[in-house]
Amino acid sequence: MSFVVVPRFKLTDQRLDAFLEAAQNDASRSLADEAGCHQFDICVDRSSQPVEVLFYEVYADRSAFEAHLRTAHVAAFRAAILSGEEGPVQFFDRAAA
Repeated sequence: MSFVVVPRFKLTDQRLDAFLEAAQNDASRSLADEAGCHQFDICVDRSSQPVEVLFYEVYADRSAFEAHLRTAHVAAFRAAILSGEEGPVQFFDRAAA
């Protein structure tokens, strides 16, 4: 069974491009450098105001996710986003693919 993480963010139109660039770097590095990261999707709802972004991240297990949080690319992502942009984060056990 895999571990799924779904963080949500709310952004102004002016911040969206910079945020998505930082998010894409985080997702790319996660998939390339972390054996425990199996999927990292970035989803955008431009019809809402502020714009809503969610990540759908799949890890081998919770410890793989915790290792992800300690990486340099996550630190860079956190440094690039503004306080208040991140909303709730949900955690799931993936029952089937």
